[in-house]
Amino acid sequence: MGGFVEAMGQLAGGVAVVTVREDRDDVGNTVSSLVSVSADPATVLVSLASEGYLAEVLLRTDRWAASLLADGQAVIASRFATPGRPSARLLLDATPHHRGPQSGALIVEGGVAALEAETVQVIPVADHTLFVARVLSVDYVDAGRSPLVRLRGRYRAVS
Repeated sequence: MGGFVEAMGQLAGGVAVVTVREDRDDVGNTVSSLVSVSADPATVLVSLASEGYLAEVLLRTDRWAASLLADGQAVIASRFATPGRPSARLLLDATPHHRGPQSGALIVEGGVAALEAETVQVIPVADHTLFVARVLSVDYVDAGRSPLVRLRGRYRAVS
């Protein structure tokens, strides 16, 4: 459908890094499709390309983390968005991070917020898979920072 991608590019989306620990490896990806579904119970949804490795891992591992990035963390977003990237541990080597106690997944520090979640429903839609998840914990919130958003194909700060 002509113009659809450009039309949707006009809608700003918050930028997050979704991570999951699988066995001895850590997998992660940048997303701008993490949305709140409900406050009670706290529920989020993330949409991932069905053919992507993160979606494949999330079909096997229910618990994961999302780090909502702040202005100044566009480099982290770019690292996790690059095809053929190495383990998430290597991508965060020089970046402050810790493991979430509920999920064991890597959480990026210095963002605007981070949470841990557990998938409760998986919905295939076209070439994507929607993962609906119950929020297990909010790791941190820093409302003093400006969030990083993706708008018109670029990362931007919101002041």
